[in-house]
Amino acid sequence: MRRVIRRTGQVLAVLLLILAALVAWKHEEIKRLRAVTTLFDEDRIVHNFSHMDALFESTPMPVPAPPEPLPRGPALTMPADWDDWLARRAVTGVVVLKDGKRVHEDYRLGTQQSDQRISWSVAKSYLSGLFGILLAEGHVDSLDDLVTRYVPELEGSAYEGVTIRNVLQMTSGVTFDEDYLDFWSDINKMGRVLALGGSMDDFAAGLSERDGPAGELWHYVSIDTHVLGMVVRGATGRSLPDLMAEKLLVPMGTYGTPYYLTDGYGVAFALGGLNVTTRDYARMGEMFRLGGALRGRQIVPQEWVEESTAASAPTEAGKLRYGYQWWIPADARKGEFMARGVYGQYVYVDRQSQTVVAINAADRNFRDADAFDDALAMFRQIAGGTR
Repeated sequence: MRRVIRRTGQVLAVLLLILAALVAWKHEEIKRLRAVTTLFDEDRIVHNFSHMDALFESTPMPVPAPPEPLPRGPALTMPADWDDWLARRAVTGVVVLKDGKRVHEDYRLGTQQSDQRISWSVAKSYLSGLFGILLAEGHVDSLDDLVTRYVPELEGSAYEGVTIRNVLQMTSGVTFDEDYLDFWSDINKMGRVLALGGSMDDFAAGLSERDGPAGELWHYVSIDTHVLGMVVRGATGRSLPDLMAEKLLVPMGTYGTPYYLTDGYGVAFALGGLNVTTRDYARMGEMFRLGGALRGRQIVPQEWVEESTAASAPTEAGKLRYGYQWWIPADARKGEFMARGVYGQYVYVDRQSQTVVAINAADRNFRDADAFDDALAMFRQIAGGTR
C-alpha cells in the first residue's frame, strides 16, 4: 500500500512539473488569452484601453520630437448636458477644435493627455488616408484592380474576384459575422487568433464563404480592412507601421511613441490596432477638414480626401452611409463625416462650422440602439449647426 501511495505521489509530482513547464512555456499566450476574456470588464476597460501594449504584441513607431501644439482658442461653452453625456458615454478623453484651435480638452476616469489610446475602427480611416497617398504615388494602379493582383495568397479564398474598391467600401460580399456578443463569431475568432500569436493573413485567406457577388451589397466586414492592409504591404513591400509613420504620423506631427498591435508574425492589426493620443486623433480630423493639408503641407491628396469621405457605398436608404473607410450621417450636410470605433471612439468633422471633435471612451453600452444618435446629437450641438 505504501508503495502504491509513493508511486502515486511520484506520478502527481511529475504531472505537476509537466503542467508547470507548459504554463511557463505558454505564459505569454495564456496572458494574452486572459487579456482577451477580461479586456472589456468594467473594472479593467479604462486602464486596458490606454495600455494595450502591455496585453498584446505590438510594434512601436518612433517619431521625432513632439509637434508644435495646435494653438489654443477661446474656451468653448459646452452644451448644458455635457457632463451628463460624458458620464453616460464613459468618455476618457476629448479634444475639440474650432478653426484649428483647441477650444476644449479634458481627460477623465484616471486617464491623462499622454496616454496612447486604442483606436479600434478609427484606424480604418487612417489606413484609408495612407492608401490615398500610396495610390497617388503609383504603388497601386487602380481601385478596380483585384486584391489578388497584390496578394496572390488570397487566390482560392472568398476574396478571389474582389477589387480594392470593394474592400474600401465594405462591399466584398465575403461572409463575416461581426457579433461581439457571440463567442464563436468571426470577429471573436479573429480576436483569439491575434491574442494567441496566430496569423491574421492566414485567417483572411482561410475565409471561403460569400454572401453574394462583390460590389452589390454593403456589409460591414472588418476583415476587409485587413485585406486592404495586405494590399498595401504587397504593393510596397513594406510594413504598415513603417508606412503609417513615414507617410502620415510624422508629417502630421505626433505625440509620444504611437504603436500598432500585431499578430504573432509582426503583422499590424490594421483594422483596429493603432494607438495614438486623443490630441493626435483631433490632428488627423483637422487634416481631413482642411482637405488633406496641415501646417502648410499637403499630406493626403485633396482629391482622395473628397472621394473617400463621400457616401459612395450602396448602403440602405435612410441609414448611416459609408465611403472609403469613413462614415457619413444619413442626413449629413456637405462636409460632415466621421471616423468611428467600437466602445465610443470618434473623430467627427464638420467643415461648415470648422469643427473637429475627437473622443476616446470606454463605453460598454456602445451597442445600445440610441448610442450613436446620442453621440451625433452631441457633436452637432458642439458644432452649432442645424439639420
